[in-house]
Amino acid sequence: MNRPHHGGNLNWAARIAGCPVSALTDFSASINPLGTPPSAIAAIIGNIPQLGAYPDPEYIELRSVIAQHHQIDPQFVLPGNGSAELLTWAGRELAQQNFTYLITPAFSDYARALNAFDAKIIPCPYLSKGSSIPCRGERPFALTKFAPTLPIPSSPHPHSGLLLNNPHNPTGKLWTREEILPYLKQFNLVVIDEAFMDFLTPAQEQSLIPWVAEYPNLVILRSLTKFYSLPGLRIGYAIAHPDRLKKWQQWRDPWSVNTLAAAATVAALQDQEFQQQTWNWLTPARSRLFEQLTAIPGLDPLQGAANYLLVQTETSATKLQEKLLRSYQMVIRDCLSFPELGDRYFRLAVRLPPENDALTEAIAAIVEAES
Repeated sequence: MNRPHHGGNLNWAARIAGCPVSALTDFSASINPLGTPPSAIAAIIGNIPQLGAYPDPEYIELRSVIAQHHQIDPQFVLPGNGSAELLTWAGRELAQQNFTYLITPAFSDYARALNAFDAKIIPCPYLSKGSSIPCRGERPFALTKFAPTLPIPSSPHPHSGLLLNNPHNPTGKLWTREEILPYLKQFNLVVIDEAFMDFLTPAQEQSLIPWVAEYPNLVILRSLTKFYSLPGLRIGYAIAHPDRLKKWQQWRDPWSVNTLAAAATVAALQDQEFQQQTWNWLTPARSRLFEQLTAIPGLDPLQGAANYLLVQTETSATKLQEKLLRSYQMVIRDCLSFPELGDRYFRLAVRLPPENDALTEAIAAIVEAES
């Protein structure tokens, strides 16, 4: 049975657990446990009669709402069939650069998008060889230095691109604007995946969206999958210079976003009550889960800014994953798709406190039984 490269493959997990998908508690996909906003569900239901017509190919209302949400001009917005579609077009542009510098460990879809167009990739390891991720309050390598072991010169190759995500997946590291902004002058193209930025409050977030108008070489990718719990609809958007987005539009199908996804996005982005509820839930739930994991012998969680935690383990993460599935019907994310991490790390989505409590109790029981 092929091991999935992404979290959230519940059919795979259910076959191992020997239970229906509905019986699983999923900690492998970092989806908001508050669920899809009721406003988005109402919008979906209300727009079902519109399925007999094509969507607006210009997506005027959708782009306008996204632009208003970020206080930018709608010309700088391109909705897509999930941020994965837009990542493909970013990969095509990055492949036109001499080299693409990629912060690793990295989401596997980055390599997919870059390799599809034969991009020349220069890995920039976030971990130094022979070291583990600094945990429990220690300061990780700073992006401004790309860490001492990074194979990137102080001046990158001419006409090169940079691809990173912020907050970083899988570590949860949040880089500040001040750390990233200098690279906009050093690289020909900078693509930043901000799929998890929504989980930070307006006072905490470090988005570079306000700088897109000033830097034509900057592309921001955003997703509604995680924060608004909409993975089944496939909706995301790119924010970049209008000339670049017009080019991407010419590369793709004319109706990338379906009617229901567009309607759900319009409703969700205007749902300030849901946004506040999510921020109120996340910080205390994440802190408590971190403390619970820290108390389990052999586990070393990394502090993060997003809705997931990366955990280093002294024993096999895949064996722990299998035991949680078979005995507790709980799904955690192994890190085998991150070659730099391997079988001594796993990632957990932060869920509701009772679910987090049940997970840590199950892990503690497994660890105790093996000691």
